[in-house]
Amino acid sequence: MIAVSNLSKSFGELDVLTDLALEVRESELVCILGPSGSGKSTLLNIIAGLETAYKGNVRRGANRVGYLFQEPRLLPWLSAERNVDFALDGCRVPHERRKELKDRYFALAGLEGFRTYYPHQLSGGMRQRVALVRALCVEPGILLMDEPFGGLDELTARRLRIDLLRIWRETRKTIVFVTHNAYEASYLADRVLVMARGRIRDEIAVRVPRPREYDDPAIFEVNRDVVRRFLAAAEQTPGGV
Repeated sequence: MIAVSNLSKSFGELDVLTDLALEVRESELVCILGPSGSGKSTLLNIIAGLETAYKGNVRRGANRVGYLFQEPRLLPWLSAERNVDFALDGCRVPHERRKELKDRYFALAGLEGFRTYYPHQLSGGMRQRVALVRALCVEPGILLMDEPFGGLDELTARRLRIDLLRIWRETRKTIVFVTHNAYEASYLADRVLVMARGRIRDEIAVRVPRPREYDDPAIFEVNRDVVRRFLAAAEQTPGGV
């Protein structure tokens, strides 16, 4: 679904991505794990088509891409449903499809009773759920998620991670999820890609069967392996992570 090869990107004298390569299969949930400044968000922007000045090859097997940011980025003067409608208008989703899409995704996100609420009436976690509904309703072939739970308290983030896997099982969207949280990556992913200083440095297949329990000891074992290999990649990377 996504194929990236020989990708390099610089901002002036700063090399952000260097000869990066990755592949993501259809319906796969891949987490990219790395610290701030490792190039994760720049990579997502290039995959999304938001950043076009780069060297290398990027191929997508879908014309429409959904993007979920760390901040919900809702329009405060519109209700939750009208925020979704705004995106549907922009993507020219046929009107005959809209009710079905909104009914499905508001229900999946647990927001059936909050469609008329405005952003200021919703908690941070609920605002992020609305943003997820908005991203899914435009029927993307690929969903990109840039640390979407990073600004939430841990209990809310945990609930949203569990709900994201439930929604993913229902929709089977191809998801690339960026995070700096090793446990989050271990719980969510089919594969964890360790990123440091503009390159993918390691890859860990998560072989814990789905559906997964959040506190499954097997997830803790994967997390330990992910952390160990991340630290090893950092040690082998000139200048660290």
